[in-house]
Amino acid sequence: MDHPGVPLLVFDGDCGFCTSAAGWIASHWDRPVRSVPWQCLGEPGLADLGLTVEQAQTAVWWVDESGGLARGHRAIGASLLAGTGWRRRAGMLVLTPPFSWMAAGIYRLVARFRHRLPGGTPACRLP
Repeated sequence: MDHPGVPLLVFDGDCGFCTSAAGWIASHWDRPVRSVPWQCLGEPGLADLGLTVEQAQTAVWWVDESGGLARGHRAIGASLLAGTGWRRRAGMLVLTPPFSWMAAGIYRLVARFRHRLPGGTPACRLP
Protein backbone atom coordinates (compact mmCIF):
# COMPACT_ATOMS: atom_id res chain seq x y z
CA MET A 1 0.00 0.00 0.00
CA ASP A 2 1.19 3.48 -0.77
CA HIS A 3 -0.44 5.00 2.36
CA PRO A 4 0.56 2.78 5.31
CA GLY A 5 -1.15 3.58 8.58
CA VAL A 6 -4.08 5.35 6.89
CA PRO A 7 -7.46 3.58 7.26
CA LEU A 8 -9.05 2.47 4.02
CA LEU A 9 -12.63 1.76 2.92
CA VAL A 10 -12.64 -0.76 0.05
CA PHE A 11 -15.89 -0.94 -1.95
CA ASP A 12 -17.25 -2.12 -5.32
CA GLY A 13 -16.55 0.58 -7.89
CA ASP A 14 -18.75 -1.14 -10.49
CA CYS A 15 -21.79 -0.43 -8.34
CA GLY A 16 -23.23 3.08 -8.55
CA PHE A 17 -25.02 2.68 -5.20
CA CYS A 18 -21.82 1.50 -3.48
CA THR A 19 -19.82 4.34 -5.01
CA SER A 20 -22.41 6.91 -3.90
CA ALA A 21 -22.61 5.45 -0.38
CA ALA A 22 -18.81 5.38 -0.01
CA GLY A 23 -18.60 8.99 -1.20
CA TRP A 24 -21.31 10.06 1.24
CA ILE A 25 -19.53 8.38 4.16
CA ALA A 26 -16.16 9.84 3.10
CA SER A 27 -17.54 13.36 2.82
CA HIS A 28 -17.38 13.86 6.59
CA TRP A 29 -14.24 12.08 7.73
CA ASP A 30 -12.33 14.23 10.20
CA ARG A 31 -8.96 12.48 9.80
CA PRO A 32 -6.92 11.05 6.96
CA VAL A 33 -8.87 8.12 5.57
CA ARG A 34 -9.01 6.74 2.05
CA SER A 35 -11.90 5.28 0.11
CA VAL A 36 -11.04 3.22 -2.97
CA PRO A 37 -12.85 0.78 -5.28
CA TRP A 38 -11.35 -2.67 -5.08
CA GLN A 39 -10.99 -2.64 -8.87
CA CYS A 40 -8.39 0.15 -8.55
CA LEU A 41 -6.35 -1.96 -6.14
CA GLY A 42 -6.38 -5.05 -8.32
CA GLU A 43 -5.46 -8.50 -7.10
CA PRO A 44 -1.94 -7.50 -5.93
CA GLY A 45 -3.23 -4.50 -3.96
CA LEU A 46 -5.96 -6.57 -2.36
CA ALA A 47 -3.43 -9.26 -1.45
CA ASP A 48 -1.28 -6.59 0.24
CA LEU A 49 -4.30 -5.84 2.43
CA GLY A 50 -4.96 -9.51 3.16
CA LEU A 51 -8.01 -9.70 0.87
CA THR A 52 -8.95 -11.74 -2.16
CA VAL A 53 -10.90 -10.61 -5.20
CA GLU A 54 -13.77 -12.88 -4.12
CA GLN A 55 -13.91 -11.23 -0.69
CA ALA A 56 -13.87 -7.76 -2.25
CA GLN A 57 -16.65 -8.70 -4.68
CA THR A 58 -18.98 -9.84 -1.92
CA ALA A 59 -18.64 -7.14 0.77
CA VAL A 60 -17.35 -3.72 1.68
CA TRP A 61 -14.14 -3.79 3.77
CA TRP A 62 -12.53 -1.46 6.29
CA VAL A 63 -8.78 -1.72 6.82
CA ASP A 64 -7.74 0.03 10.03
CA GLU A 65 -4.44 1.76 10.82
CA SER A 66 -2.81 -1.48 11.94
CA GLY A 67 -4.09 -3.54 8.99
CA GLY A 68 -7.03 -5.08 10.86
CA LEU A 69 -10.01 -5.97 8.67
CA ALA A 70 -13.74 -5.44 9.19
CA ARG A 71 -16.35 -6.73 6.75
CA GLY A 72 -19.89 -5.72 5.87
CA HIS A 73 -21.85 -3.84 8.53
CA ARG A 74 -18.76 -3.70 10.77
CA ALA A 75 -16.86 -1.97 7.96
CA ILE A 76 -19.69 0.55 7.59
CA GLY A 77 -19.73 1.14 11.35
CA ALA A 78 -15.97 1.64 11.50
CA SER A 79 -16.04 4.04 8.56
CA LEU A 80 -18.82 6.04 10.20
CA LEU A 81 -16.75 6.23 13.40
CA ALA A 82 -14.09 8.05 11.39
CA GLY A 83 -16.65 10.76 10.65
CA THR A 84 -17.99 13.70 12.55
CA GLY A 85 -21.17 14.51 14.44
CA TRP A 86 -24.12 12.18 14.13
CA ARG A 87 -22.23 9.90 11.74
CA ARG A 88 -19.85 8.99 14.55
CA ARG A 89 -22.78 8.24 16.87
CA ALA A 90 -24.40 6.14 14.12
CA GLY A 91 -21.15 4.19 13.77
CA MET A 92 -21.19 3.42 17.50
CA LEU A 93 -24.75 2.11 17.21
CA VAL A 94 -23.93 -0.02 14.16
CA LEU A 95 -21.18 -1.73 16.16
CA THR A 96 -23.04 -2.16 19.47
CA PRO A 97 -25.51 -4.99 20.20
CA PRO A 98 -28.45 -5.21 19.82
CA PHE A 99 -28.22 -2.54 17.10
CA SER A 100 -25.35 -4.40 15.44
CA TRP A 101 -27.59 -7.43 14.97
CA MET A 102 -30.12 -5.29 13.14
CA ALA A 103 -27.33 -3.59 11.16
CA ALA A 104 -26.03 -6.99 10.03
CA GLY A 105 -29.47 -7.96 8.70
CA ILE A 106 -29.97 -4.62 7.00
CA TYR A 107 -26.50 -4.84 5.43
CA ARG A 108 -27.28 -8.31 4.03
CA LEU A 109 -30.52 -7.02 2.50
CA VAL A 110 -28.87 -3.95 0.99
CA ALA A 111 -25.97 -6.02 -0.39
CA ARG A 112 -28.35 -8.55 -1.89
CA PHE A 113 -30.61 -5.97 -3.54
CA ARG A 114 -28.14 -3.14 -4.19
CA HIS A 115 -28.78 -3.36 -7.94
CA ARG A 116 -32.36 -2.19 -7.27
CA LEU A 117 -31.41 0.82 -5.14
CA PRO A 118 -30.98 4.37 -6.49
CA GLY A 119 -27.69 4.50 -8.36
CA GLY A 120 -27.61 0.74 -8.63
CA THR A 121 -26.64 -0.89 -11.91
CA PRO A 122 -26.73 -4.46 -13.28
CA ALA A 123 -23.04 -4.67 -12.26
CA CYS A 124 -24.23 -4.46 -8.63
CA ARG A 125 -25.91 -7.87 -8.85
CA LEU A 126 -24.12 -10.43 -6.72
CA PRO A 127 -23.93 -14.06 -7.87
